[in-house]
Amino acid sequence: MINVSNPSLLEYLSDHLQVSALEIQLKPFKGGFSNLTYGLEAPGKKWVLRRPPLGKKISKAHDMAREFRILEALERAGYQKIPKPILCCEDESVWDAPFFIMEHVEGPILRNIMPEGHHLSPHFFKQLSAISLDVLLELHQLELEKSGLGNLGKPEGFVSRQVMGWSDRYSKAETEEILDMDHLASWLKQHIPELEHVGFIHNDFKYDNLVLSNFEQPEIKAVLDWEMATVGDPLMDLGTVLAYWAEAKDPEILKMFNLSYAEGNFTRAEVIEYYAQRSSLNLDKIHFYYAFGLFKVGVIAQQIYQRHVQGFAPDPRFAALIHVVKACGKLAVQSILTHRI
Repeated sequence: MINVSNPSLLEYLSDHLQVSALEIQLKPFKGGFSNLTYGLEAPGKKWVLRRPPLGKKISKAHDMAREFRILEALERAGYQKIPKPILCCEDESVWDAPFFIMEHVEGPILRNIMPEGHHLSPHFFKQLSAISLDVLLELHQLELEKSGLGNLGKPEGFVSRQVMGWSDRYSKAETEEILDMDHLASWLKQHIPELEHVGFIHNDFKYDNLVLSNFEQPEIKAVLDWEMATVGDPLMDLGTVLAYWAEAKDPEILKMFNLSYAEGNFTRAEVIEYYAQRSSLNLDKIHFYYAFGLFKVGVIAQQIYQRHVQGFAPDPRFAALIHVVKACGKLAVQSILTHRI
C-alpha cells in the first residue's frame, strides 16, 4: 500500500506548490492498469500527480522524469493537446519513487463501458473515431528537428529493437507457456519490414487516454499517458491503436481497454482506410504492425499479471489479464494465417 499522507511528500508538495500541507488532498484515480495517477487538490487549486506502481520497474514505461520531459518538449513544440507539466521530483527519498505533477484538464474520459447516465449514439462514436485518428495523424506529422522532439528517440532500427525488446520482456515476465505468443514472437522476428518510417509516436493511444470536452459533441482537449512516447515508426503506433481497437465480434476480454466496440465506431478496416487516405506512409505491411500491436498488448498484460502473481499488484482485475495474453496471441495468429484485421 502506498502512503499518500507521507510527511516528507506533503512537505515537498507544500514547499513547491506554495500551499499548506494541512490542506493538501491526494486521492487515487481508478481505472488504470500501469502507472498510478492521483488527483492533487488544495483550496482553489487542482493538479494531477503521476508515479510508478509498486514492484519492479519495466523499461521506459514507468520513467516519470522521462514522461515529464516529453510533456515539456511537446509544450516547447507548441503542441496544445497536453496537460501542462508543472513539477518533477526525482528524489526517491521524498516518496520512494520519482513522480511528477501536471495540470488537471477538466473533461470526461471514456472508459471501456458506457459512462453512467449517458447513452452515446452511433453518430457520436463515428465522429470520435475520426477526430481521434486526426489527433494521431497530427502527432505522427509533428516537425522533429526545430522542435527538439527528434532528440527523444532513436528511429534507426526502431522496429527491430521493438520486436526484440518486447520479445525479451515477454520471456522475463512469462508465468506459463502460451504457444500462440511464442509463435507470434518468432514470426515477428522473421518478418520485420525493411522500409522504416520516422515520426513522433504516442505508443499507447486509445480512448481512455483522451480527455474530451463533453459527451455531447466529441472534441479532444488533451492526450494523456505519454510515458512510452518516442520517435520511431508511426505504423508501429498505428498497429497498437488497432490492437486496442476492439470490435463487437472480438473476445469479450479484449473489450476491457477501449469502447471502440460500441455501435458507430469505425471498424479496424475503416481505421486503416481513414489513416491511409490522410498519410503518405506505405501501409502494405499493416498486418505486421497489427500483429506486433497485439503482441505488445499481450506482453503488457503479462507483465502486470506477473506483478499480480508476485503480490505487487493486488487489484483483483489483474487476475484476468492472463486471459488477455492468450486472446492477443490467438487473435494475432489468426490474423497472420487469414490475412485479415
